[in-house]
Amino acid sequence: MRGVTDSALEALPFLRKQARTQRFTLGAPKEFKVAPDGSRVLFLRAESGVDPRNSLWSLDLASGAESKLVDAAELLPGEENLPPEERARRERSRESGGGVVGYAVDDAFSVAAFTLSGKLYTLDLASGEVKVLVDSSVVDPRPNPTGTHIAYVRDRRLRVIDLTTGEDRLLVDEEGDEIAWGLAEFIAAEELGRARGYWWSPDGQSLLVERSDRSAVPRWTIADPANPQAPANVVAYPAAGAANVDVSLSFLGLDGGRVDLAPAEWEYLVAVHWSAGGKPLVTVQSRDQRTLEILAADPADGSVTTLHTETDPDWVEITPGVPAWTKDGRLVRESAVDGSHRLFIDGEPVTEPALQVRSVLQVGAEVLFSASDEDSTQIHVYRTENGKVRRLSTTDGVHVGAGSAELAVIASWSLEHSGPDVSVLADGEPVAKITSATVDPGIVPNLRWLALGERGLRAALLMPTGYREEDGKLPVLLDPYGGPHAQRVLQSRNAFLTSQWLADQGFAVLVADGRGTPGRGPAWEKEVAGEFASITLADQVDALHAAAEIEPALDLGRVAIRGWSYGGYLSALAVLRRPDVFHAGVAGAPVTDWALYDTHYTERYLGTPQDNPDVYERNSLIADDLTRALLIVHGLADDNVFVAHALRLSSALLAKGRQHVFLPLAGATHMSPQAEEVAENLMRTQVEWIKRELAAVKEDVA
Repeated sequence: MRGVTDSALEALPFLRKQARTQRFTLGAPKEFKVAPDGSRVLFLRAESGVDPRNSLWSLDLASGAESKLVDAAELLPGEENLPPEERARRERSRESGGGVVGYAVDDAFSVAAFTLSGKLYTLDLASGEVKVLVDSSVVDPRPNPTGTHIAYVRDRRLRVIDLTTGEDRLLVDEEGDEIAWGLAEFIAAEELGRARGYWWSPDGQSLLVERSDRSAVPRWTIADPANPQAPANVVAYPAAGAANVDVSLSFLGLDGGRVDLAPAEWEYLVAVHWSAGGKPLVTVQSRDQRTLEILAADPADGSVTTLHTETDPDWVEITPGVPAWTKDGRLVRESAVDGSHRLFIDGEPVTEPALQVRSVLQVGAEVLFSASDEDSTQIHVYRTENGKVRRLSTTDGVHVGAGSAELAVIASWSLEHSGPDVSVLADGEPVAKITSATVDPGIVPNLRWLALGERGLRAALLMPTGYREEDGKLPVLLDPYGGPHAQRVLQSRNAFLTSQWLADQGFAVLVADGRGTPGRGPAWEKEVAGEFASITLADQVDALHAAAEIEPALDLGRVAIRGWSYGGYLSALAVLRRPDVFHAGVAGAPVTDWALYDTHYTERYLGTPQDNPDVYERNSLIADDLTRALLIVHGLADDNVFVAHALRLSSALLAKGRQHVFLPLAGATHMSPQAEEVAENLMRTQVEWIKRELAAVKEDVA
């Protein structure tokens, strides 16, 4: 959206500004790639903080100058037309931007490949020439390491283009719409953090390719009630206890050869790594997720050798970026030992138990990774260095790393500023900056950092801007996520912008991370095993009561809670099961019956419905009674948490004669609405509803 002036943007109310800037993320540089000779860094960035189209940029490290290599608006001045697989990929990755949203380069940084509106483009990184190779329906193009060929997926099949001859050919010709070659299946993209389905060999002459067959997976239908003339969208959805997509791997040569990987007893293909450090690494997981194996695959005959097996009585956690080979052939992995997520190289731990490894960012001669120390509200970037560990990020906050241990790019988010501060470090020392064009939200969180109750629950308490003790007691609004694998209480100003806006509407807003959230070790994460409802709700209640002991301004006679996704489940749970504490709840896109959610996420914590029906029953909301105010919000096009969750809860409450409000969002997926008017008015609707319901509670007490 070019042409928006600073003054016009400043005049917008916060909620409209937040929607227009996609939560103040537009204009932030991302997707950094460092040239092997250390001469430059490639990255994506929108033209401004209100432009949703990313372009491809380059930072010259010698001069510090930035240059635009690919102008997305110039190549595509109109709207994008995306193939279905690309729309699904963006939904899984929660990618709401446009333009160039991803790109890949060869090892020598001679050619880059990317898509715009389904077209396959290449960029000659020496001359700057941009070419269109394929004009529609392209997904995930990637050059081979030697820069001679480009692989891509079209119509659920993997193809390869020879850049010298221009020949474009199908690698495997197999009929059937249920079959895909080279695409990550739903569970991989939604739950495993794996967005790709093929991997080039180091010599660029063959690929290891995922073949998936979804024919046994249940079919679920998503209709568009607002447009009854539109055909329904039928999707393959692996609900808890049902069949998963059948996934296998094959080596495919550019010479036409094919070698299938030997069949093995595994359910989930977690990750693949293929580098010059050793044979391809294939990480697989059992259906119950209590066993994870690292396999070395032989391209010659498809045989596999088990290098490492990890087991756990609850589940084995998946850490992004590992396993991988170092350049000299040492195996890098993560294991949960000594009460910590620790990094191992060649079988030896290189991080101390006090450090919780979050992800591995790059493996080369050394390892670049992110981790938290005793303070789980901060995430820092570290590198290995001759068998030891060195922290590269130097300020308090949340730091996101890329590049390599030797030349790292660090995007730093802090309570001290909005948006990221992006630095390039050579051997740990700053050598350059990358410009961030995000919009300043104009809000500074007025928060207190707390550790609450006997478990030291990490929490932030936000008060209205300028609040004074003589202003009196405030109604309390809990604003959690509260579930596994996500963290709200992080030392980043941008993490609390919505919470502060809510506080400025006249609330004391409490954000608390309970058991199950990351950063505090395996035992903390696994306390929710089998007990979503009781554990996560108890921690929110404990945090509320402990905060009230510290801050007397909290009025426990007027307490509301709001959340989305797991936070929506937690909000509904709160008013259903603890009406003595919570007086109103807004449940956005809530899971209400875990038998309706996907296999990998749900079964990790609850097992299968067939084996553990009692576990599913006590964690479901469908049979609960309601005596407090409940507003349910759900997108009708949600293909992650289907609207069936909200409808079943609403129907069950209606059958009991329990009043509640159900707000359907036409055309909305699991991502919160992006249309400016809808996003703004949805939040205002929630706030006015909460105020009205809490005012009614106060009147009843009076």
